Amino acid sequence: MSIRRATDDDWPHIWPFFDEIVRAGETYAFPLDLTIETAQPWWMDENTVVLEEDGVIMGSAKMGPNRPGRGAHIGTASFMVSPAARGRGVGRRLAAYALTWHRDAGFAGIQFNAVVETNTAAVRLWRDLGFEIIGTVPGAFDSATHGRVGLHVMYRDI
Repeated sequence: MSIRRATDDDWPHIWPFFDEIVRAGETYAFPLDLTIETAQPWWMDENTVVLEEDGVIMGSAKMGPNRPGRGAHIGTASFMVSPAARGRGVGRRLAAYALTWHRDAGFAGIQFNAVVETNTAAVRLWRDLGFEIIGTVPGAFDSATHGRVGLHVMYRDI
């Protein structure tokens, strides 16, 4: 498995799992009416990467500052793993890459603004990597399966 910067040519390969994950309604609060064209700006930018194996994109992440200006010293990141690649360590590899990327770029910490509390795999991964839940906004996410559930704000110093 290798991680590299995403290109526009990667988007048609990311889109199917991006769309599946968003439509599942369990982890991201993106608009539900996105198309391959309108979704691209939500995900693809100069800090988006892909993890691929044997030419198949198995996951993607995007990183950068959490806020502009005086908040730009704290980073953030978002991750999507193809359902076909789950359980193979793709999320953990992307997370490790993001931690190194933020450290190398001089960020002081990483803040995740909206980790769905019922996304137990993500919560477990982030805790394993040293993130803390610093607060939970009750009922802030409308899960397709669970109804309104909390969104954790998670943080880690780097």
